[in-house]
Amino acid sequence: MITTSIEHHAILHSCEELERQGIETTVVPVRRDPDSQGMVDPEEIRRALRPETVLISVMHANNELGTIQPIAEIGRIAAQAKVGFHCDAVQSAGKVPLDVNLLGVDLLSISAHKFCGPKGVGALYVRPGTPLERRFYGGHAERDRRPGTENVPGIVGLGKAAELSRKLLVEDAARIRALRDRLETSLLDRISGARVSGDRTNRVPNTISMTFSGAGGEALLISLDLQGIACSTGAACSSGSTEPSHVLLAAGLSADDARSSLRFSLGRGTTAEEIDYAISVIPSVVERLRALSPRTSEASRDSHAALAAPSQ
Repeated sequence: MITTSIEHHAILHSCEELERQGIETTVVPVRRDPDSQGMVDPEEIRRALRPETVLISVMHANNELGTIQPIAEIGRIAAQAKVGFHCDAVQSAGKVPLDVNLLGVDLLSISAHKFCGPKGVGALYVRPGTPLERRFYGGHAERDRRPGTENVPGIVGLGKAAELSRKLLVEDAARIRALRDRLETSLLDRISGARVSGDRTNRVPNTISMTFSGAGGEALLISLDLQGIACSTGAACSSGSTEPSHVLLAAGLSADDARSSLRFSLGRGTTAEEIDYAISVIPSVVERLRALSPRTSEASRDSHAALAAPSQ
Protein backbone atom coordinates (compact mmCIF):
# COMPACT_ATOMS: atom_id res chain seq x y z
CA MET A 1 0.00 0.00 0.00
CA ILE A 2 0.96 3.68 -0.31
CA THR A 3 0.62 6.39 2.32
CA THR A 4 2.41 9.62 3.29
CA SER A 5 4.89 10.76 5.92
CA ILE A 6 2.41 13.14 7.60
CA GLU A 7 -0.45 10.75 8.27
CA HIS A 8 -1.99 10.39 11.71
CA HIS A 9 -0.69 7.48 13.76
CA ALA A 10 -4.07 5.81 13.22
CA ILE A 11 -2.83 5.18 9.69
CA LEU A 12 0.92 4.87 10.22
CA HIS A 13 0.62 2.37 13.07
CA SER A 14 -1.87 0.35 11.04
CA CYS A 15 0.65 0.27 8.20
CA GLU A 16 3.31 -0.96 10.61
CA GLU A 17 1.04 -3.81 11.66
CA LEU A 18 0.29 -4.66 8.03
CA GLU A 19 4.03 -4.80 7.35
CA ARG A 20 4.39 -7.33 10.16
CA GLN A 21 1.82 -9.37 8.25
CA GLY A 22 3.89 -9.15 5.06
CA ILE A 23 2.21 -6.23 3.28
CA GLU A 24 4.76 -3.67 2.08
CA THR A 25 4.14 0.06 2.60
CA THR A 26 5.60 2.90 0.57
CA VAL A 27 5.67 6.15 2.56
CA VAL A 28 5.67 9.13 0.21
CA PRO A 29 7.35 12.37 1.41
CA VAL A 30 5.71 15.80 1.36
CA ARG A 31 6.89 19.13 0.03
CA ARG A 32 9.12 21.22 2.27
CA ASP A 33 9.16 24.53 0.39
CA PRO A 34 7.41 27.44 2.18
CA ASP A 35 4.76 27.94 -0.52
CA SER A 36 3.39 24.40 -0.30
CA GLN A 37 4.85 23.03 2.93
CA GLY A 38 3.31 19.76 4.01
CA MET A 39 1.58 19.19 0.66
CA VAL A 40 1.66 15.80 -1.03
CA ASP A 41 2.72 15.83 -4.68
CA PRO A 42 0.24 13.60 -6.58
CA GLU A 43 3.01 12.65 -8.99
CA GLU A 44 4.90 11.11 -6.05
CA ILE A 45 1.87 8.90 -5.50
CA ARG A 46 1.81 7.98 -9.18
CA ARG A 47 5.52 7.12 -9.15
CA ALA A 48 5.05 4.93 -6.07
CA LEU A 49 2.43 2.74 -7.76
CA ARG A 50 3.39 -0.86 -8.48
CA PRO A 51 1.50 -3.70 -10.16
CA GLU A 52 0.86 -5.22 -6.72
CA THR A 53 -0.45 -1.97 -5.11
CA VAL A 54 -3.93 -2.51 -3.67
CA LEU A 55 -4.54 0.58 -1.53
CA ILE A 56 -3.60 4.27 -1.25
CA SER A 57 -4.35 6.16 1.97
CA VAL A 58 -3.90 9.95 2.11
CA MET A 59 -5.46 12.28 4.68
CA HIS A 60 -7.65 15.17 3.51
CA ALA A 61 -6.41 17.81 5.96
CA ASN A 62 -3.41 17.39 8.22
CA ASN A 63 -4.24 17.51 11.91
CA GLU A 64 -1.17 19.58 12.86
CA LEU A 65 -0.51 21.83 9.86
CA GLY A 66 -4.07 22.15 8.59
CA THR A 67 -2.81 21.71 5.01
CA ILE A 68 -5.46 20.35 2.64
CA GLN A 69 -4.18 17.69 0.27
CA PRO A 70 -5.01 17.37 -3.47
CA ILE A 71 -7.31 14.41 -2.84
CA ALA A 72 -9.36 14.70 -6.05
CA GLU A 73 -6.20 14.52 -8.17
CA ILE A 74 -4.91 11.54 -6.19
CA GLY A 75 -8.35 9.96 -6.56
CA ARG A 76 -8.09 10.19 -10.34
CA ILE A 77 -4.65 8.56 -10.22
CA ALA A 78 -6.02 5.73 -8.05
CA ALA A 79 -9.01 5.21 -10.36
CA GLN A 80 -6.80 5.06 -13.47
CA ALA A 81 -4.62 2.45 -11.75
CA LYS A 82 -7.67 0.55 -10.43
CA VAL A 83 -6.28 0.85 -6.88
CA GLY A 84 -8.45 1.33 -3.80
CA PHE A 85 -8.29 4.81 -2.25
CA HIS A 86 -8.91 5.61 1.43
CA CYS A 87 -9.01 9.15 2.83
CA ASP A 88 -8.75 10.09 6.50
CA ALA A 89 -11.08 13.10 6.61
CA VAL A 90 -11.29 13.32 10.40
CA GLN A 91 -9.69 16.77 10.52
CA SER A 92 -11.68 18.27 7.66
CA ALA A 93 -15.21 17.00 8.37
CA GLY A 94 -17.35 19.91 9.56
CA LYS A 95 -14.76 22.48 8.50
CA VAL A 96 -14.72 22.24 4.69
CA PRO A 97 -17.15 20.64 2.22
CA LEU A 98 -16.76 16.88 1.67
CA ASP A 99 -18.09 15.15 -1.43
CA VAL A 100 -16.94 11.57 -1.86
CA ASN A 101 -17.70 11.64 -5.60
CA LEU A 102 -15.75 14.83 -6.26
CA LEU A 103 -12.86 13.51 -4.15
CA GLY A 104 -12.92 10.15 -5.93
CA VAL A 105 -12.48 8.08 -2.77
CA ASP A 106 -13.52 4.49 -2.18
CA LEU A 107 -13.29 4.79 1.62
CA LEU A 108 -13.51 7.90 3.81
CA SER A 109 -13.38 8.02 7.60
CA ILE A 110 -14.66 10.74 9.94
CA SER A 111 -14.96 11.15 13.73
CA ALA A 112 -17.87 12.88 15.46
CA HIS A 113 -15.85 14.67 18.14
CA LYS A 114 -14.16 16.84 15.49
CA PHE A 115 -17.45 18.55 14.60
CA CYS A 116 -19.02 18.91 18.05
CA GLY A 117 -20.47 15.40 18.19
CA PRO A 118 -19.97 12.78 20.91
CA LYS A 119 -16.60 11.15 21.51
CA GLY A 120 -16.06 7.50 20.71
CA VAL A 121 -18.09 7.28 17.51
CA GLY A 122 -17.12 7.68 13.87
CA ALA A 123 -18.25 6.74 10.42
CA LEU A 124 -16.67 5.01 7.44
CA TYR A 125 -18.01 5.73 3.96
CA VAL A 126 -17.65 2.69 1.71
CA ARG A 127 -18.22 3.06 -2.03
CA PRO A 128 -20.53 0.29 -3.31
CA GLY A 129 -18.50 -2.59 -4.67
CA THR A 130 -15.45 -1.90 -2.49
CA PRO A 131 -14.33 -5.24 -0.99
CA LEU A 132 -13.91 -5.26 2.78
CA GLU A 133 -12.73 -8.12 4.97
CA ARG A 134 -14.27 -8.32 8.43
CA ARG A 135 -11.76 -7.97 11.26
CA PHE A 136 -13.94 -9.17 14.17
CA TYR A 137 -16.18 -12.21 14.52
CA GLY A 138 -19.16 -13.17 16.63
CA GLY A 139 -22.22 -11.44 15.17
CA HIS A 140 -23.88 -9.80 12.19
CA ALA A 141 -24.09 -6.15 13.26
CA GLU A 142 -23.08 -3.28 10.99
CA ARG A 143 -23.79 -5.23 7.78
CA ASP A 144 -21.69 -8.16 8.94
CA ARG A 145 -18.64 -5.92 9.33
CA ARG A 146 -18.27 -6.37 13.09
CA PRO A 147 -20.15 -7.94 16.00
CA GLY A 148 -21.70 -6.20 18.99
CA THR A 149 -24.65 -3.97 19.71
CA GLU A 150 -24.44 -0.66 17.87
CA ASN A 151 -23.81 2.50 19.88
CA VAL A 152 -27.21 3.98 19.00
CA PRO A 153 -26.90 7.21 21.07
CA GLY A 154 -23.45 7.82 19.56
CA ILE A 155 -24.70 7.18 16.03
CA VAL A 156 -27.66 9.54 16.51
CA GLY A 157 -25.33 12.15 18.01
CA LEU A 158 -22.95 11.89 15.06
CA GLY A 159 -25.82 12.27 12.62
CA LYS A 160 -27.25 15.33 14.38
CA ALA A 161 -23.81 16.94 14.70
CA ALA A 162 -23.20 16.34 10.97
CA GLU A 163 -26.56 17.89 10.12
CA LEU A 164 -25.86 21.00 12.20
CA SER A 165 -22.30 21.29 10.89
CA ARG A 166 -23.53 21.19 7.32
CA LYS A 167 -26.04 23.99 8.02
CA LEU A 168 -23.44 26.14 9.80
CA LEU A 169 -20.44 25.25 7.60
CA VAL A 170 -20.12 28.50 5.63
CA GLU A 171 -20.92 30.74 8.61
CA ASP A 172 -18.60 28.87 10.99
CA ALA A 173 -15.73 28.70 8.52
CA ALA A 174 -15.81 32.45 7.76
CA ARG A 175 -15.95 33.47 11.44
CA ILE A 176 -13.28 31.00 12.59
CA ARG A 177 -10.98 31.86 9.67
CA ALA A 178 -11.16 35.56 10.57
CA LEU A 179 -10.28 34.81 14.21
CA ARG A 180 -7.45 32.48 13.17
CA ASP A 181 -5.97 35.07 10.82
CA ARG A 182 -6.20 37.74 13.52
CA LEU A 183 -4.37 35.55 16.03
CA GLU A 184 -1.76 34.46 13.50
CA THR A 185 -1.04 37.94 12.12
CA SER A 186 -0.84 39.48 15.59
CA LEU A 187 1.61 36.85 16.87
CA LEU A 188 3.80 37.19 13.78
CA ASP A 189 3.85 40.97 14.24
CA ARG A 190 4.61 40.86 17.97
CA ILE A 191 7.04 37.93 18.27
CA SER A 192 10.35 38.20 16.47
CA GLY A 193 11.31 35.11 14.49
CA ALA A 194 7.89 33.47 14.81
CA ARG A 195 6.98 31.35 11.77
CA VAL A 196 3.90 29.57 10.50
CA SER A 197 4.27 26.00 9.24
CA GLY A 198 2.19 24.53 6.44
CA ASP A 199 0.45 25.91 3.39
CA ARG A 200 -1.07 29.23 4.50
CA THR A 201 -3.57 29.34 1.64
CA ASN A 202 -4.85 25.83 1.14
CA ARG A 203 -5.77 24.79 4.68
CA VAL A 204 -8.68 24.27 7.04
CA PRO A 205 -9.90 27.48 8.72
CA ASN A 206 -9.27 26.54 12.33
CA THR A 207 -5.64 25.37 12.63
CA ILE A 208 -2.37 27.24 13.19
CA SER A 209 1.06 25.65 13.61
CA MET A 210 3.63 28.20 14.77
CA THR A 211 7.32 27.90 15.64
CA PHE A 212 8.83 30.09 18.36
CA SER A 213 12.55 29.32 18.10
CA GLY A 214 14.39 29.56 21.39
CA ALA A 215 11.30 28.88 23.50
CA GLY A 216 10.75 25.18 24.23
CA GLY A 217 7.32 23.91 23.28
CA GLU A 218 6.72 21.97 26.50
CA ALA A 219 7.64 24.98 28.65
CA LEU A 220 5.41 27.16 26.47
CA LEU A 221 2.59 24.66 26.76
CA ILE A 222 2.77 24.61 30.56
CA SER A 223 3.14 28.39 30.88
CA LEU A 224 0.18 29.06 28.60
CA ASP A 225 -1.91 26.43 30.35
CA LEU A 226 -1.32 28.28 33.63
CA GLN A 227 -2.64 31.39 31.88
CA GLY A 228 -5.77 29.57 30.73
CA ILE A 229 -4.72 29.10 27.10
CA ALA A 230 -5.11 25.60 25.65
CA CYS A 231 -2.83 24.49 22.82
CA SER A 232 -0.62 21.51 21.98
CA THR A 233 2.91 20.70 20.84
CA GLY A 234 1.63 18.31 18.17
CA ALA A 235 -1.37 16.04 17.77
CA ALA A 236 -3.61 16.29 20.82
CA CYS A 237 -3.63 12.49 21.13
CA SER A 238 0.19 12.51 21.38
CA SER A 239 0.23 14.65 24.51
CA GLY A 240 2.93 13.59 26.94
CA SER A 241 5.32 12.50 24.19
CA THR A 242 8.79 14.07 24.34
CA GLU A 243 9.57 13.20 20.73
CA PRO A 244 9.33 15.98 18.13
CA SER A 245 6.29 15.81 15.87
CA HIS A 246 6.81 13.43 12.94
CA VAL A 247 4.61 15.75 10.87
CA LEU A 248 6.80 18.82 11.46
CA LEU A 249 9.96 16.82 10.81
CA ALA A 250 8.48 15.52 7.56
CA ALA A 251 7.57 19.10 6.58
CA GLY A 252 11.22 20.10 6.89
CA LEU A 253 11.54 21.57 10.39
CA SER A 254 14.61 20.78 12.46
CA ALA A 255 14.14 18.76 15.63
CA ASP A 256 14.76 21.92 17.72
CA ASP A 257 12.17 23.94 15.79
CA ALA A 258 9.69 21.07 15.91
CA ARG A 259 10.09 21.02 19.69
CA SER A 260 9.55 24.82 19.77
CA SER A 261 6.28 24.66 17.85
CA LEU A 262 2.71 24.94 19.07
CA ARG A 263 -0.59 24.09 17.45
CA PHE A 264 -3.60 26.33 18.10
CA SER A 265 -7.06 25.02 17.21
CA LEU A 266 -10.12 27.24 17.09
CA GLY A 267 -13.72 26.10 17.03
CA ARG A 268 -17.37 27.03 17.07
CA GLY A 269 -17.11 28.15 20.69
CA THR A 270 -14.02 30.36 20.25
CA THR A 271 -14.74 34.06 20.87
CA ALA A 272 -13.07 37.28 19.78
CA GLU A 273 -12.40 38.07 23.45
CA GLU A 274 -10.48 34.80 23.85
CA ILE A 275 -8.37 35.62 20.80
CA ASP A 276 -7.62 39.09 22.19
CA TYR A 277 -6.59 37.53 25.48
CA ALA A 278 -4.29 35.04 23.74
CA ILE A 279 -2.69 37.87 21.74
CA SER A 280 -2.06 39.80 24.94
CA VAL A 281 -0.45 36.85 26.77
CA ILE A 282 1.52 34.71 24.30
CA PRO A 283 4.21 37.24 23.21
CA SER A 284 5.32 38.00 26.77
CA VAL A 285 5.43 34.29 27.67
CA VAL A 286 7.56 33.52 24.60
CA GLU A 287 10.01 36.34 25.38
CA ARG A 288 10.28 35.30 29.03
CA LEU A 289 11.09 31.70 28.09
CA ARG A 290 13.57 32.82 25.47
CA ALA A 291 15.36 34.90 28.08
CA LEU A 292 15.55 31.85 30.35
CA SER A 293 16.78 29.53 27.61
CA PRO A 294 20.53 28.72 27.92
CA ARG A 295 20.85 28.62 24.14
CA THR A 296 19.19 32.01 23.70
CA SER A 297 21.25 33.55 26.49
CA GLU A 298 24.47 32.14 25.02
CA ALA A 299 23.59 33.51 21.57
CA SER A 300 22.86 36.89 23.14
CA ARG A 301 26.26 36.90 24.93
CA ASP A 302 28.02 35.94 21.69
CA SER A 303 26.24 38.76 19.91
CA HIS A 304 27.30 41.31 22.56
CA ALA A 305 30.89 40.01 22.48
CA ALA A 306 31.01 40.36 18.71
CA LEU A 307 29.80 43.95 18.94
CA ALA A 308 32.41 44.74 21.61
CA ALA A 309 35.33 43.12 19.74
CA PRO A 310 37.62 45.48 17.79
CA SER A 311 37.21 45.38 14.03
CA GLN A 312 39.91 43.54 12.08
